[in-house]
Amino acid sequence: MSHDLRYDPDEIRKFEAIAAEWWDPRGRFKPLHQINPVRLDYIARQTDLGEARVLDVGCGGGLLAEGMAARGADVTGIDRSGKALGVARAHAQQGGVDVHYEASDAETWAETHAGDYDVVTCLEVLEHVPDVEATVAACAEMLRPGGLFFFATLNRTPKSYLMAILGAEYILGWLPKGTHRYANFLRPSELVAAMRHGGLESVELRGMSYRILTDRFELSDDLDVNYLGFARKPA
Repeated sequence: MSHDLRYDPDEIRKFEAIAAEWWDPRGRFKPLHQINPVRLDYIARQTDLGEARVLDVGCGGGLLAEGMAARGADVTGIDRSGKALGVARAHAQQGGVDVHYEASDAETWAETHAGDYDVVTCLEVLEHVPDVEATVAACAEMLRPGGLFFFATLNRTPKSYLMAILGAEYILGWLPKGTHRYANFLRPSELVAAMRHGGLESVELRGMSYRILTDRFELSDDLDVNYLGFARKPA
C-alpha cells in the first residue's frame, strides 16, 4: 500500500463510515463515551486545564476536545477525517463550546507549530497510525519545555485480543468488525521507547479496566488491555 505515511487512508475510511454516530452514547462509539470521563478526569488531575493551550491529535468527533474546552482549556483538535471534523464542529456550535478544528495530522501540524502547546493529547489514536515513533516525535516537538503529552492505547497481549477485538467487535458488537488490528497494538515498553526517542520523559502508566457489574471503566494497575499515561518534555 503506497500512501502518505503520516496517516493511513484505510484507517480514516473506517471512521468516516460511522462518523454520524460520534455523539451517540449507545452507538458504535459507546466505549469512547464510557472511557471519556475517566481520561478527562485523569488529564485534569495532572495539569490545570483552565490555564492550558491544548492540541488534541486525532480528535475525531470532539468528545475529549469538548470536555477539555468545557474545563477552560484553549483547545485545537486535528484529524484527517473530514466527516468527523464536520460532526465535531456542528456539535461544538450547537453546545456553544469554543474548540478550533483543523484537518491535519501530527507530523504536518508540527511543521508550523513547534513549541506551541502546554498539553498535547493523543488518545486512542496511536494504534491507528502507520509510524508511531514519528507521531510521538511530532507531538513532542509541539510541546513547550515542561509541557505534557497524554496518551491512551491498547496493549498487545492475548487478553487485549480477546477483549478489544473478539469481545468488543465480534461478541458485544460495540465496534464495527475490523476497527482494530492486533498487530498495531502497542506494548507499554514500545511506547515508552518511542517517547524517549522523541525526547520525552515518561511519568506514569495506568490501566483502564472495564467492570462488567457496573458497565463502567475505571483506572487500575492492570495494563493488559487499555492503558493511558503521560510524559513530560524536559524544561
